[in-house]
Amino acid sequence: MDDTAPNNASGPLRPSAAFMRRHPAHWIALGFGSGLSPKAPGTVGTLWGWVSFLVISRWLDAAQWGWLIAAALPVGWWACTATARHLRIADPGAIVWDEIVAIWLILWLLWPAGFWMQALAFGLFRYFDAAKPGPVGWADRLCKLQPGQAIGWWQGFGILFDDLVAAGCTLLVLAVGVRLWT
Repeated sequence: MDDTAPNNASGPLRPSAAFMRRHPAHWIALGFGSGLSPKAPGTVGTLWGWVSFLVISRWLDAAQWGWLIAAALPVGWWACTATARHLRIADPGAIVWDEIVAIWLILWLLWPAGFWMQALAFGLFRYFDAAKPGPVGWADRLCKLQPGQAIGWWQGFGILFDDLVAAGCTLLVLAVGVRLWT
């Protein structure tokens, strides 16, 4: 059985290290392995994104981060779409590239925020991403697979879109909170 064939009718696949090694899109979408966490892969992926932001920031300035994030979005769209097709699941929990890019965006816009502001941003983002209140829930439902529909680019976009809305909600809450606090 070819478990990298898109939309195979034999049912969903379980992501694994072996699956991740089969295609470059899998490496990206699964957050270089952080999405393979057996518990809370979204949180682990977000944490990986936070740590990688801190490490990469040693070499990139704000403008370079902007370009990296701008490039990470279309690359991530491709990787998330391909990986979802190969797993035969429209929005697999193991795909964490959406969390990684979203936390990069948040931290880039907050930079040079201190540790506690970053930790607060992390916690707020995880809340918005997991609970999906209001606009995040709308964004999540917008791109859901319809019965009989094959996993396509629209679902790949949806994987990223709800996390970008969660990032926007996080930034809005932080901006209002800082404004009220000062």
